[in-house]
Amino acid sequence: MSSRSLLAAKFREQIAVRTNRYSVPVRLIGKRVRVMLHASQLVVYDRNVEVARHERLIAKGGCRLDLDHYLEALIRKPGAFPGATALEQARSAGKFTPVHDAWWAAAVKAHGDAEGTRALIEVLLLGRHIAHEHLVAGLATALRAGALTADAVALEARKAAQAEDEPMLPAASPQAVGQPSATVTFLHEWKLHHLPPDTRPLPSVTPYDQLLRRRRASGGDHSEGEAQ
Repeated sequence: MSSRSLLAAKFREQIAVRTNRYSVPVRLIGKRVRVMLHASQLVVYDRNVEVARHERLIAKGGCRLDLDHYLEALIRKPGAFPGATALEQARSAGKFTPVHDAWWAAAVKAHGDAEGTRALIEVLLLGRHIAHEHLVAGLATALRAGALTADAVALEARKAAQAEDEPMLPAASPQAVGQPSATVTFLHEWKLHHLPPDTRPLPSVTPYDQLLRRRRASGGDHSEGEAQ
């Protein structure tokens, strides 16, 4: 393992290490970073915080790009997204799946090239907080339901994540093979469904009955004009 300190990230969100280039987050353009070279990996630090990790390139003149590092720039210029080298590498690595492509195509058809692509990039940004497999599941469910917004994908992805922690409920009716149910739950309905159980006792009218019996026992008719 070796360390190379204070490498400037000045070219297309990339740093040069031993004739190869590696991406770093767009916010580090023009800043200096520290690189740790391991046998099979390269790790980039901003001060003491890890900001990038790549599989180390052996051949000369190559580049290793992480699509996530470019999202803030691409959401401002969505027209550059389809031809991005980082997108090509994400496809090759299996991080950008056919489900992503199908949802993207549907979003572009519904919203137009720029807005449909921007919606996809918003979905990819969710990947910083949602596990990849849950995000893909959310994309698939939202696509089947025709829900082509990042908010819908986020909700379905969180439902997929929660389903792993909750016991499966019996289905009301069996689904036909090859025809899975595709529904999108509105956020307020989802919140109501997940409210904690109300453990308070049911209200009782017993104290009022006792009060009435005491009034009758004391001959409690009021005289005319007395406040009731």
